[in-house]
Amino acid sequence: MTGLTAASGLSEIVSTVIPDLAPYEELYKDLHRHPGLSLQESYAASIATQHLRTHGYEVTTSIGGHGLIGALHNCRSSSCSETPASCSGKTLLIRAELDALPVLEQTGLAYASTVRQIDVRDGVEKPVMHACGHDMHIACGLAAAEALSKHRHVWKGTAIFLFQPNEEGGGGAQAMVEDGLYDPQRHGCKVPDVVPAQHVGGLPVGTIQTRRGAMASAADSIKITMYGSGGHAAMPHRTIDPVLLASHVVVRLQGIVAREVEPRTTAVVTVASIQAGQAENVIPSEATIKINVRTWDPETREKVLSAIRRIVQAECDASGCVRAPIFETISQFPPMSNDVEVTKKLEEGFAAHFGPQRYCSDGEAMNASDDFAYLATTVDKPYCYWRFGGIDPAAKPIHVNHSPFFAPILDTALKTGVEAMIVAALSILGRDGEYK
Repeated sequence: MTGLTAASGLSEIVSTVIPDLAPYEELYKDLHRHPGLSLQESYAASIATQHLRTHGYEVTTSIGGHGLIGALHNCRSSSCSETPASCSGKTLLIRAELDALPVLEQTGLAYASTVRQIDVRDGVEKPVMHACGHDMHIACGLAAAEALSKHRHVWKGTAIFLFQPNEEGGGGAQAMVEDGLYDPQRHGCKVPDVVPAQHVGGLPVGTIQTRRGAMASAADSIKITMYGSGGHAAMPHRTIDPVLLASHVVVRLQGIVAREVEPRTTAVVTVASIQAGQAENVIPSEATIKINVRTWDPETREKVLSAIRRIVQAECDASGCVRAPIFETISQFPPMSNDVEVTKKLEEGFAAHFGPQRYCSDGEAMNASDDFAYLATTVDKPYCYWRFGGIDPAAKPIHVNHSPFFAPILDTALKTGVEAMIVAALSILGRDGEYK
């Protein structure tokens, strides 16, 4: 190219092909008003399906639940004799999530969610909110899908947009793969060459960060039920109080990271739920806690999980429980490690398009987790996961993901996320000799 580096040429293309985002702001608001819990994402799935079909994508639905893909095969030229599925060029699979969280929204937005759903996982009615930004991811993905559909002259290959259910539960990506996502006899998704994804969050709005290598921790969520012996609150000596037992367990678990994990190693053990009893004058027969564990390496993970079992069993023995505690796995997220070569390729485009004031190539790794990598590792393909900002850094306090006050600054965050997806897509699929 004359007078332009490859990356800066890509940036000019991105600025040209990005669609009008006003309709996508309205689409985002609609999604935000109508969230669905994990495994109950039918509304978001229907919106994505309709939009992809409108823009010429081949859509396959009901993959591992409400999961779906939209594929667009773009051969080298209009005279290409190849079949759509065998088009020249690489195949890119871009992931966005569909599900929301059991959070009572308190943003005060005109389009705030008032939805309540009976959670199919436990039968309990809960408030529902897109408190993690998945509505933003859907809107960004659909806008990028429109851009690629309307400007096929700037890329070649196959673009696949995948909308995943049950990310918050940690099982959606695996469910899609196990339901035959890549199986030619089932859903027949073309195996991608590269799998990217992004996440909006607590960075300053308009900024973007990538990171080579380790990007996100592994996560294990566990439900533990401990059994005592119930009775009258006025006669505790005739009971085995599971509330007191659970309280001892919660406190004792805090010593795992402080005293059992090597100080230079990162780990988190959080008890975020404790449930026992219904009345103030009845000592219940059981108590349940839910624990979330974050670790970065297999050795630490095994050590922490083993310590949890040891502590719970020891406290049950100390309380004289006659029934063993029950441990149930709620979810498991694998760690994420971005492919170095793919990340380098995206760095070039991001740096040229966003500039040094908005783009950082050495972002921090996250203690948060995501099952996204399963979509790539099961077919032994490279992936890259990046973050983009959604918040006003001057706001006090700063409300981040999973907060009932989480509300990305819509216009700037949406534009940043759409541009990032297009930059990533063209960095991989751009036509030879133009800006690759």
